[in-house]
This record gives sequence, C-alpha cells and structure tokens, in this order.
Amino acid sequence: MKFKADRTLLQRALAHIHGVAEKRNTIPILANVLISYEGDTLRLTATDMEIAVVEEIAATGERSGATTVPAAVLFEIVRKLPDGVHIEFDHPQSDAPLALKAGRYATSLNVLPVDDFPAMVAGDLPHRFNLPAGTLKGLVDRTKFAISTEETRYYLNGIYLHVSEGPAGPMLRAVATDGHRLARVETELPEGALGMPGVIIPRKTVAELRKLLDEGAADLEISLSDTRIQFQAGPVLLTSKLIDGTFPEYERVIPKGNDRILRVGKRDFAAAVGRVAAISQERSRPVKLSATQNLLTLSAISPDQGVAHEELDENTVTYDAPPIEIGFQARYLTDITDQIDVEVEFAFSDSSAPTLVRDTGSPSALYVLMPMRV
Repeated sequence: MKFKADRTLLQRALAHIHGVAEKRNTIPILANVLISYEGDTLRLTATDMEIAVVEEIAATGERSGATTVPAAVLFEIVRKLPDGVHIEFDHPQSDAPLALKAGRYATSLNVLPVDDFPAMVAGDLPHRFNLPAGTLKGLVDRTKFAISTEETRYYLNGIYLHVSEGPAGPMLRAVATDGHRLARVETELPEGALGMPGVIIPRKTVAELRKLLDEGAADLEISLSDTRIQFQAGPVLLTSKLIDGTFPEYERVIPKGNDRILRVGKRDFAAAVGRVAAISQERSRPVKLSATQNLLTLSAISPDQGVAHEELDENTVTYDAPPIEIGFQARYLTDITDQIDVEVEFAFSDSSAPTLVRDTGSPSALYVLMPMRV
C-alpha cells in the first residue's frame, strides 16, 4: 500500500473517528484505525464493538492495500503537521511498520493484522428517514445534558428517540433523564419514521454523532432496527448498537397542574445563578429561588464562605401568584437555561413538587426539574 493524502482532509476524518477507538481496551486491535486504500479512495474505520465509524476521503497512490495503526498516535501526528502538506503512507508488506512522510518529517508506526480487525455488521435496518442536521442538532443539544451517568440504571444512559402523539399529530421526540431532571424535545415527524420502534441511543454514540453535526452536512439519513442505528452524514457512516432496555414511562413525571408561573429573562437569570452559586465549591449546593409579586430573589449559603443573594425585579421578572420558596441544584439550573434563548418560564406547584421549565420562544422543548431541600 502506497498513497498520498491531504493533511487537512485526513485530520478532519481522524477527528471524527479516533474517539471511537478504545484507548484502554484489553483488546489491542480496538485501539487501531483500519486504513484501506483503493481506487483513489482512502477509507478509515474505527470501532469499539459498540460503535463503528467509517469515513472516505480522496487520495492518490501507487499501490492498493490495507493495514491498522494506533488511532490516537496517528491523529496526534497528523494534527501537529503544518497546513497544506501532503502525507505519504508506505506499507510494503503485512507485518512491516507503516512509513509516514510529510516534508522533512518521517516516522513509522507499528501495525496489527487487518484480519484481526472486527467487522461490525449493521444487519437489516428496515426503518429509514432523512432529518436536517440542524434539527437533529437541536434534539441532541437540548437533551444530552440530562443523560444519566449512573451505570446501574443503564436504560437511562442515552437519548430515547421515538414517535409520540402531539396536538397536531405524530411527532419525533427525544427524551433524556437522570432522575433529577428531564428534557423532552420534539420535531415534526419526518417521512418514513412512522412505525419506527422507540430506541435508546447510547451516551457515547450521542457524543460521536454530535461531532458530525458541526461539519455542514445538510441532511442525515437515519436507518434503524430494534438493535442498531446508523447515521449517514456526507462521507461519514456512524453505526451503533442500541441500549437493550426499556425507557421509563416519563410522561408520568411531567407535572400537569403547576399554576404558579414565573417568567424571567434568561440572560439576567443565568448570570444571577452563576454569581450566587460562586460562593460554594460544592456542585450539589442548592440555590434558593424566592418569588413574590414581580420580584425574584436568588440566594445560596456556604458554611465556609457565608451567604450570597441577588434580586431580579419587574424589569426582567413576571410573577403574579402566591409567594413560593424553592431550591434547585445550581448546575441543573444552568444546564437547562443554557438551552433557552430569551426567556425562561417556571411553572411551580409547591416547594417539594417537580417544576416544569419551558423556553417561551420554543414550545417544542420541555424540561422537568426536581427541587432540593433548602
């Protein structure tokens, strides 16, 4: 195998796939990227047996062939080479090192046999539809912060993508929860998605998919079955296993009768939360919200640093309901307000019941936040 590839194209492709390769896996081949060159096309593949990413870029060369090299090492080398160079790869035989040259730089990388590299087969994917990259990005960004990291409840370790009935008919809905907060975002059901099973996309797959959504592909083709999902974004193909579990009946925890409505400007509120919470280094320290007629007071107490509070008045607050005092973890408040553009709407019941949070400018998104004792 001998070919040349543009450094910029190669770096972009490796950035997409090197994170999939397992750096600490006990199976050495899973830390490698499969490089195959044929017919002026270079194909790069990485997998951890749960996810596989394949990307093709243009290349020119003299000999076809394939080998595998450490993904992280190759990415670091390519990333640190100067812009505009072409990188020459030369692999004379199966067990010889892969020689790499770029200008005056040269190195060689140890290889592992191509036959040891596992093939991840997607199988039959009967459900297929297209989704604009911007739409999918919105579904991911506004839910992924609520994915659970608690491995014992593995069925919460991803985003639940499914079809649900909305006021105007079937909708494509994404939901994530960790038991303390819940994010639910929906969009118009794309053609071909009706009848798809509800699937839980794993946290790592969500992270790898998110990288692809910034690369400018207009639409993604999504194919799925009960056990696999595949995303085609331009020259990149991401295939993943799905979480084999049952997502909880999340609608049961969404409050229906919360009638104490607080609206507050997102920018002022987020800044005030950050300043009040700054007195405590404990991430779980609550921030107390005290709402009265068109006035919101935020406060926090730290055993080491003392007390902090800040008032937001009628210039940014609207509240016309009985007074309420309620506490939330500061980080959870920030995670939700980061998804909101202009104005946050809180719908309270009482200080111990779940709170409904909405973006007044985006009715497609809904959040639920559990209070803390203060």
